[in-house]
Amino acid sequence: MTHYKVVNPYTGETVKEYPTATNEEIHASLDRAHGAFAEWAARPLSERAEILHRAGQIFIDRREELAEIIRVEMGKPLDQGIFEAEFSGEITQYFADNAEEFLADEVLKNRSGVNARVRKSAQGVVLGIMPWNFPYYQVARFAMPNLILGNTVLLKHAPQCPWSATVIAEILAEAGVPEGVYENIFATNEQIADIIIPAPEVRGISLTGSERAGAAVAEVAGRNLKKVVLELGGSDPFMVLGVSDLTPVIEAAIEGRMENSGQACNASKRYIVLDEQYDEFVEKVSAAISAMSIAEEGDNAELVGPLSSQQAADGLRRQAGAAIAEGAQVIAGEVASEGDARVAPALLAGITETMDAYTQELFGPIGTVYRAKDVDDAVRIANGTPFGLGSRVWADDLELARSVADRLDVGMVSINGAGAEDYDMPFGGVKRSGFGRELGPHGMEEFMNKKLVVEA
Repeated sequence: MTHYKVVNPYTGETVKEYPTATNEEIHASLDRAHGAFAEWAARPLSERAEILHRAGQIFIDRREELAEIIRVEMGKPLDQGIFEAEFSGEITQYFADNAEEFLADEVLKNRSGVNARVRKSAQGVVLGIMPWNFPYYQVARFAMPNLILGNTVLLKHAPQCPWSATVIAEILAEAGVPEGVYENIFATNEQIADIIIPAPEVRGISLTGSERAGAAVAEVAGRNLKKVVLELGGSDPFMVLGVSDLTPVIEAAIEGRMENSGQACNASKRYIVLDEQYDEFVEKVSAAISAMSIAEEGDNAELVGPLSSQQAADGLRRQAGAAIAEGAQVIAGEVASEGDARVAPALLAGITETMDAYTQELFGPIGTVYRAKDVDDAVRIANGTPFGLGSRVWADDLELARSVADRLDVGMVSINGAGAEDYDMPFGGVKRSGFGRELGPHGMEEFMNKKLVVEA
């Protein structure tokens, strides 16, 4: 899909349409981004940081307006949209405020005793291909550190998020980002593959999206010797390995699965519970899921709204329906065979390794639960997926939880509710969840030239 338009998932109404860029417009954006690079990178770091700090404040000041835009674009309940806009501003200010420390020269000890250091600098134009599920946050975590580093950015947003894409560009311009430094492009997939990635001016590509999109972009980038950062799907395990108090665990299980209507790569998609607590966990989680409602258009405090589009809802229903046809059971909520963009929260059990759903990502408010006979079995189930993004481990025995964390084939582990998703911590995965990191000082280094300078 490369036609940029806003379709309100609450109503199905087409609200706005935007023209797709012509090839000439794409080339002009490339020229502007490349032409702006030298001057932007040469500016004092303090000036770039000041501009981006100002942009972060605009995100925060306009958070309610920005939340309303993405409510209409992809169905996010207003309170979650407000939080996302504010958090995006905080990400921007975090990199602005810490840029001097993150970009300081690294002095190297060496056997020759010479003066050796690594100078951290920008490379040029970088391309971001962003998804619809967090329209501001995803852009902020890619674009802002690169802008502060001194790179210039081409940003291709999801076709259903052109309104928020336009507003992001407006905010950066209002903050003082010069023309060409940040270029919003309504490009087609073909223009990305045939024009932008092969362009010699483009030094790197970051994509957050599906496995299919990641593989396609990585293939073209590889042929053109371009570095890629990929944050793809996830089927994160939520492991309950012996806890005395299930109350905070249940709360975290519901929020981790249902927030953003279950449309997060690192959502807790698979509950894996030791046999001795399985029945109690299922009873309590099922009760919570069955009591949930779907936000209506004017609501502002629900975890679950409609899915981002009719297409997304239909795809999730097909996946869940196929699992049920193969023998999975619906133990909480309901799974309808058809409907609008609203998908009711539900919980499936009885999924086995022979079913397609065992290795799939269910992107929406439908969770799955597995009974593990012991800790080794729980780890086996957790790792039995092609994905390796995040995970959550709950256990009273902290040493046990730490040992399990070491055995999980993932990029991120949260133990007993510890937050692993803040702007000062690296975000990313392994296996088919992609490679590379965003956020924190590690994320700022992905498209950085780490130039060795040695003085005799």
